[in-house]
Amino acid sequence: MEADSKNGLPLRAGVERRAAGGGRKRLAMPAALRLRRAGTPCLAAAALVSGCVVGPDFVAPEAPTVPDPARSYSAAPLPARTASAPGTAGAVQEFGLGQDVPALWWQLFQSPALDELIRSALAHSPTLASAQAALRQAQELYAAGGGALYPQVSANLKGQRAKFSEFTNPPNGGIFNLYNASVDVSYTIDAFGKTRRELEGLQAQTDYQRLQVMATYLSLTANIVTTAIQEASLRAQLQATHEIIESQSRALAIVRRQAELGAIAQQPVLAQQTQLAQTQASVPALEKALGQTRHQLALLAGRLPGEGGLPEFTLESLHLPRELPVSLPSALVRQRPDIQASEALLHAASAQVGVATANLYPQITLSASAGFIGLGLGDVFSGSSPVWSIGGQLLAPIFNGGTLQAQKRAAEAAYDQARSEYQQTVLAAFRNVADALRAIESDAVALGAQAHAADLARQSLELVDRQYALGALDLLALLNAQLAEQQTRIALVQAQAARFADSAALLQALGGGWWNREPLELSSGPAAFASAASQPSPGVRLAPQPEARPADTAGK
Repeated sequence: MEADSKNGLPLRAGVERRAAGGGRKRLAMPAALRLRRAGTPCLAAAALVSGCVVGPDFVAPEAPTVPDPARSYSAAPLPARTASAPGTAGAVQEFGLGQDVPALWWQLFQSPALDELIRSALAHSPTLASAQAALRQAQELYAAGGGALYPQVSANLKGQRAKFSEFTNPPNGGIFNLYNASVDVSYTIDAFGKTRRELEGLQAQTDYQRLQVMATYLSLTANIVTTAIQEASLRAQLQATHEIIESQSRALAIVRRQAELGAIAQQPVLAQQTQLAQTQASVPALEKALGQTRHQLALLAGRLPGEGGLPEFTLESLHLPRELPVSLPSALVRQRPDIQASEALLHAASAQVGVATANLYPQITLSASAGFIGLGLGDVFSGSSPVWSIGGQLLAPIFNGGTLQAQKRAAEAAYDQARSEYQQTVLAAFRNVADALRAIESDAVALGAQAHAADLARQSLELVDRQYALGALDLLALLNAQLAEQQTRIALVQAQAARFADSAALLQALGGGWWNREPLELSSGPAAFASAASQPSPGVRLAPQPEARPADTAGK
């Protein structure tokens, strides 16, 4: 494969460029795409019989190669398992390198309420319905474009009233009626593949919209899971805050009793009241966040905020997935819908280069017409005056001020842009997985440390509380112990929620397993995607395959 030194696009396989000195030199073949360009014009006879397709033939970019699978996403090797911690979300998680992501990945959290909510959301989400409608539009546009490959046949019935000039000495003063009924046929020969390249681009756009449906599906399910985890975290923080308020209220009662007995001054009472008031002031903010999270969950589920029936989530109702799949890099690029969608756009840009190239060549149109003509409708339908015509047209660009060449260069630049955006999408995907894996490792260790800190703070508060009641410690020591226990309890809840969120983020970053799922039993409307979106268009890869995708040779 040879590359064009002017624009960086590969040339047709087998074409060689002579190096200085008369020898032949093959240039490096780009891994992202092989584009075939016509070295010589197609012969006219061959063009009329079968046609050729000028411009690029798209080949899917190769997946990134990683020498060591254990270091697929970071310089350090992936550990076999995470650290453990006591309590909720403290279980050990094991990494399964090369394992596939389950279709209904959210069921790994073992929450029937979460599973039911997601299924309901898939059936009622307007966002999903919008993506499915865009897919149907793209499919119909592709179907409409396919009609250009066939002859166009139309019926024509025309009537007119006319007058000849007086110099022609016509009868009846030169005024007469003329009727014409005919069947017209026209066919534009796709000699250089312009129509087929346009169809290739429409097919790529259809593939893109189908993958957008999958991306919407993945985004919706992941957002519901993370929002449910956020709700569980806020509920746990509220519960811990109320328990802290109860503890501080009991301490305030003791301080007041001591002040009433004259054992202490009034200042310690005010200090304890301030501590209690500050804790109570955090409750409205948590309640507001919880309410807004519930509203967000209703929105994702396709419901109004005031509708009932929305389940409530707690950390205790969720279970941490014990085994986490980690896809290989070669599989990741076939699993991520955003990568596949970016590849579809790259394919569409490649097809547009072919369209712009075909515009440089002549266009051949054949036409024929057969019918009847007469001075009255009866004459037309009697078939007494048959007429027919047959012809052809060759339209070849000669001079257009460089417009067509500039359009071709613009299409090539658009392809270069799409290629760079594809590469950026791949890099971002690998970073997503790497970030999620790092977060799972680090947050597992952080949860263990936070659980230990919370246990120490609780023991310290219990000891200080008893010593303060006996008069062995002053109020400042009690206030400090209360504040430390409050902070560590809230931090512990947040660390527990982070482990759930990290697992969801990894499963989302790996693509969510949409290629493994069966069509869901959903209601009509937006749920129509369950069957329609699961049917791949010709040439698009909707599931991981071990072999590379062949070049698009349609129309050769």
